[in-house]
Amino acid sequence: MTHRRGTPAVERDRLEHILKLTLQLARPLDLQTMLELVVEEGRAVLQAERGTVFLYDPGLDELYTTVATGTGTFRIPADSGIVGECAGTRRLVNVPDCYADPRFNKDVDTRTGYRTRCLLTVPLIGYDDSLVGVFQVLNKRDGVFTHEDELVGGALAAQCAVALQRARMLEDVAAKQKMEQELAVAREIQMDVLPKELPSLPDYDFAGWCRPAEATGGDIFDIIPIADDRIMLLLADATGHGVGPALSVTQMRSMLRMCIRNGVSLDDAYRHINDQLAEDLATNRFVTAFLGTLDARNHRITYHAGGQGPILHYHASGGEFQSLGASTMPMGVLSGLPAPSPRSHDLAPGDILAVMTDGVFEYENPAGEQFEESRVTEIIRAHASEPMAKLAERIVKAVDDFADGAPQMDDMTILLIRRSQR
Repeated sequence: MTHRRGTPAVERDRLEHILKLTLQLARPLDLQTMLELVVEEGRAVLQAERGTVFLYDPGLDELYTTVATGTGTFRIPADSGIVGECAGTRRLVNVPDCYADPRFNKDVDTRTGYRTRCLLTVPLIGYDDSLVGVFQVLNKRDGVFTHEDELVGGALAAQCAVALQRARMLEDVAAKQKMEQELAVAREIQMDVLPKELPSLPDYDFAGWCRPAEATGGDIFDIIPIADDRIMLLLADATGHGVGPALSVTQMRSMLRMCIRNGVSLDDAYRHINDQLAEDLATNRFVTAFLGTLDARNHRITYHAGGQGPILHYHASGGEFQSLGASTMPMGVLSGLPAPSPRSHDLAPGDILAVMTDGVFEYENPAGEQFEESRVTEIIRAHASEPMAKLAERIVKAVDDFADGAPQMDDMTILLIRRSQR
């Protein structure tokens, strides 16, 4: 056996490329830059014409490319072809003659006009033994990929896999932080549209409170003066919670305020808003809403309750409750309908009208029990003489105590109106 002194030029070149790549992979590169680096340096080290990194998407169980020499980007099932075999077995695949191997898919060659002679496919396994993806190189320039190439490819893949995994994690963290920042801004905007100061009306006390289940929610309330002795009241709950429903109820509030500015009646406002929501919302989306006017001259509330209930009327004279259901279907379900007949209720001295979204009544404790309407009525009856803001606080605290740490699964909103005792 002949003893070789020193390292041949080609081996020195490979070693230099690997060391260079290792140093570069240690830098805080974004994922796309790192993928491009892996492909280009991998081709150089293995003396290949083309290279591709397939990343693994566990959610879809697919392998996809964002950097692929000569073929563009595409997705394939994670068990498809030689790449899929490499991913599934987590073993290197070296094919010296692709057209003689039945596993080889000739479609890409047919589509691109490129002829693949040989290929080397290496799994990318992360530090936690998870599949990161697959690295594949095509057509060694001076023949076929050798056993030495397999060793070099395996060493290269081990370095690249951890670096790619780190880059993906950093991108996920950055994307999550960006989303959280955007949701924080969206929450701030949504909270800003809630009344900052409640209007003053002789002989009446108002309170409103809202807490989304997520950063943003599908509930909203509003209390809007429309004359010296008249108030418009709104409580709305869009299906779901999050950004989409938040946009729906914010849009509804804006439409209501525009109707008020233009002197539109309660019935016409309800009809116009319903028609616009029906046009704008997806077929599986709607808004339950209480929309009414309080006339302090005759102490009467006139309202439409589109899918919204129960509406609780506390009668101070006898300490009893009247629980009222919805007066019509939710808003946004069907357009072109005439406005339904409104309901009216007179408020006697000390009476309270309480409107709440189902997130209050249906809040579940760890045992799966719901807070329910009866607990709300007990609190109102016991503290009916307190300021409405304090009463709202008591209801919220009671719900939170009942929940005993169970997460809030739905948005919660409370609207309270009381006529004074005098």
